[in-house]
Amino acid sequence: MDQEILERKSAAVRDGLIVDRENMEFATDGGIGTKAALGLLVLETDQTIEDEFRFLLPESGVALYGARLHNDATITPETLAEMEARLVPTVNLLPAAVEFGVIGFACTSGALVIGEQKVAERVREARAGMRVTDPVTAARAALGALGVRRIALLTPYVRRINESLRAAFQARGMEIPVMGSFNQDDDNVVARIAAHSIADAIIELGSADACDGVFVSCTSLRVARIVEEVEAKLGKPVTSSNHALAWHMLRLAGYAAPLEGRGRLFTRPLAAG
Repeated sequence: MDQEILERKSAAVRDGLIVDRENMEFATDGGIGTKAALGLLVLETDQTIEDEFRFLLPESGVALYGARLHNDATITPETLAEMEARLVPTVNLLPAAVEFGVIGFACTSGALVIGEQKVAERVREARAGMRVTDPVTAARAALGALGVRRIALLTPYVRRINESLRAAFQARGMEIPVMGSFNQDDDNVVARIAAHSIADAIIELGSADACDGVFVSCTSLRVARIVEEVEAKLGKPVTSSNHALAWHMLRLAGYAAPLEGRGRLFTRPLAAG
């Protein structure tokens, strides 16, 4: 054995390697998610949500793990419904060794078409007992925390999706007297809508006296970084699919600290009940 070590050292010296140590001492800790671990099911076509979550989540202590779910870039009720069968396989792509505090399905229109309860059931087929949310569930919680009842709704969707979305929100007890849309069915186009265009649309719709606040639907729209700006101009609360989802996931995972610079919502606790 001593001869083998000598030969290895001789070879290492010939190769220019001066120090060659194995079995270095190390300690382990709880990993990066010391305060919360979040699992996120992201659509294959989504080009926005990771950037928004990086902005919205605290700098340290919260771990985010994503898995991509195949979807059609063309947004129709039919293509949205097809995603239900892919939920369990996508959840199984999340690291099994991580103890998640919550898993979020990142598709607003998909959650409405599939159904919030069905989304949760499919996720729990892979992770029993898991806390689950989606942008629709998160929006309801966020708007409740903000005290918003009459909503100005901005979407990128075509009329069929918009009509279903408005009806679904109203069935959940929300009033939507104001609505506007960019009328796009291609998720790749939606991801490229400029933030200043979104801000202008939010201010135009949100200025109506008939609404108390604004909800921007679709995880592909870039809203997180402009929330404080448009809230200041409107004097009304503003949230979006990604904005509400990130907040709701944090709160469900037990992260309750207020976070400044992200709009009114991130200073609010999760409402009781």
